Amino acid sequence: MIRSRSRAVVLLLLLGGAAFAVTAPVWLRTTVATALEPEVVIEVPGTAAAPAVSAAAFVVLAGALAATLAGRVARWIALTATGLAGATVASGAVVVLLDARAPAVSAAADAAGVTTLTSPVEVTPWPWVTVAVGAAVVVVAVLAALGVRSWSGGDARHERDGSPGVASDRDDPDDAGPDAQADWDALTRGTDPSADR
Repeated sequence: MIRSRSRAVVLLLLLGGAAFAVTAPVWLRTTVATALEPEVVIEVPGTAAAPAVSAAAFVVLAGALAATLAGRVARWIALTATGLAGATVASGAVVVLLDARAPAVSAAADAAGVTTLTSPVEVTPWPWVTVAVGAAVVVVAVLAALGVRSWSGGDARHERDGSPGVASDRDDPDDAGPDAQADWDALTRGTDPSADR
């Protein structure tokens, strides 16, 4: 388990950024023939081959940031969503690896207006890297969720009053500070609220 919140968040932010980065290079390469050119090279970046990967990468980043602000229960929810997003990153790349022809044909239709490929689809290493990044996100999210109980500080203001370990202003009226609403009401009546203190 990951007992340090900062370490978990940094790892998830790095992996989320990596998930974005690996969609930029070319994932697939093939050729088509058109009426004007006998051979047109078609290159398909990850953003076109697997658009779900970019969306899932954004969820990874958002989940990592949410884990820094949320209370304990919300952290588990954020980390669960982050883990699922990591699985989506990996599965998006796996779909391309299992059927590289479909996104290549779609890209050829968009780029050259033809759907008949004249060469086999070449798969670059980037989809494999994406699978590894997605799997790493899942592992880090699970280890972070297991270590959430040991994360300290930063969540008291996000817990509801009465939650375990969080003191409520209503628990000890003697220690409560000035009541801003009552002070404002006193001022509107023309009295000085600080006179009684």
